[in-house]
Amino acid sequence: MSNIIEQVRQELINNSDETTKESGKRFFKEEVRFYGVKTMTVSKISKEAFKSIKKLSKKEIFGLCEQLWISGMMEEAFIACNWAYAIKKQYTEDDFPLFEKWVNEYVTNWATCDTFCNHTVGTFLEMYPLYIEKLKDWTRSPNRWLRRASAVSLIIPAKKDLFKDDIFEIADSLLLDKDDLVQKGYGWMLKSLCTKYEDEVYQYVLSKRDTMPRTALRYAIEKMPKPMKQEAMKREKKK
Repeated sequence: MSNIIEQVRQELINNSDETTKESGKRFFKEEVRFYGVKTMTVSKISKEAFKSIKKLSKKEIFGLCEQLWISGMMEEAFIACNWAYAIKKQYTEDDFPLFEKWVNEYVTNWATCDTFCNHTVGTFLEMYPLYIEKLKDWTRSPNRWLRRASAVSLIIPAKKDLFKDDIFEIADSLLLDKDDLVQKGYGWMLKSLCTKYEDEVYQYVLSKRDTMPRTALRYAIEKMPKPMKQEAMKREKKK
């Protein structure tokens, strides 16, 4: 089935353009490799190619995903994310080490981190909630993407009233992280929790506002009413 990978790559080359490639780079501080294909077109290529592999075994599909991840190309990583998520009903507990490996070894930017973790890892956690403990281990990883993943994997579950206590625990673990992309990740996680627990998130932010990095704090309170935002942004006056 390696020819399907070759076909996908040729389609990406055929649909690439320099303008899209250069405009995409503006969103990243780190070096990111693009073909230069518009997101909607990548999605179409992904869906069309998946039709020819959907009857393969999960192991075979994950093997194809691995080939795409290894390339280091943004569009191929997005397709790997799409294909892995397309077979979510087949996830089993023993898939977790592979998902962890993909984040640890192949994720190199916030876009692939969020795409993979919002959908594949988030769905896996909803199916196998005990694995939330593994995410707590990620908060202590030297790899910034695993640390960000520990938060952004909970964005969608948070909106569904899941993992509330764990989310606050993960926020505590990441609270003083100096990486701005980790700060934004856990701030976003708290913002998602506001969908169901705005007051609890507000009280949490108030209790941490003197130590929480401003980047994380601003993300966390983004959807709150203006008076709550203003109060949350205040620092305690030095005595």
